Amino acid sequence: MDKRKVAIVGAGFVGSTAAYAMLVQAIAEEIVLIDINKEKAEGEALDLEHGIQFMHNAKITFSNDFSACAGADVVVICAGLAQKPGETRLDLVKKNAVIFKEMVPKLVSANREAIYLVVSNPVDIMAFLTLKYSGLSPNKVFGSGTSLDTARFRYYIGERLSVHPSAVHAYIMGEHGDSEFPVISNATIAGLKICDVEGYNCQMMMECYDKTKKAAYEIIARKGATYYAIGLVISKIVDAILSDEHHVMPLSVYLDNYYDEGGLCMSVPCVIGKEGIVKKYQLPLAKEEQDKLHNSAKILKDILKQVYP
Repeated sequence: MDKRKVAIVGAGFVGSTAAYAMLVQAIAEEIVLIDINKEKAEGEALDLEHGIQFMHNAKITFSNDFSACAGADVVVICAGLAQKPGETRLDLVKKNAVIFKEMVPKLVSANREAIYLVVSNPVDIMAFLTLKYSGLSPNKVFGSGTSLDTARFRYYIGERLSVHPSAVHAYIMGEHGDSEFPVISNATIAGLKICDVEGYNCQMMMECYDKTKKAAYEIIARKGATYYAIGLVISKIVDAILSDEHHVMPLSVYLDNYYDEGGLCMSVPCVIGKEGIVKKYQLPLAKEEQDKLHNSAKILKDILKQVYP
């Protein structure tokens, strides 16, 4: 097996937690943490290194120079300003757009071959800007999107119906944010339509969706940031790429004629492998769900006009 290298840009809570998850799960042979605050990156790298004897023998490095991402198979972008209590993901857009306009060309100058996974919020906007500022193929640049929202949704459904979340097949699609929506019309458990599962009712499903939608705000209000679950999501996405796993996840990808929507990034179910996005699935959506998809797209396009005219 070729030596697998992952570069994480941004050594804050999310980036360092993702590095820890990848180390524990033996995802890569080399992990480099890149941050403009070199001391922060060094501190996180040292902390990870000291646990190596309990894990597989990975190489942990750090830098404040974007050139350190050279040779990486996957570049994970977690850099940017964090969401504050009371602030929506879209409130961050103008601040982080400025950072990305300067940063992305430097990353691509050091590494044009990598798959770029964008995690920074608002992730749909940042994924689109990364794609445009990089000049790379759309299959090689995408965001984590509603992968965590979907995991939360499945967790709450599984909790209510007494099944493991992995047995629940239900997606959150659209914007990773307030206009995201649940796809209930084709949700299943054990091959059964979810509406036919004992214990199901519409109110329960809406309660699960409401808890999903509010989850990040609730966590931020209590502890200031979310990072454990998204760290695991990042590790899973990177593993699916490096292992050419063809795993299916809802990711923020560039759309072209998806229910007549295009020219933006938002979340739809995708197959991911070593080339990045292998395939996008166009789910059969109910009319109400299609309307919510178009609403999500409109909100994101209106935001894009402010930062990428």
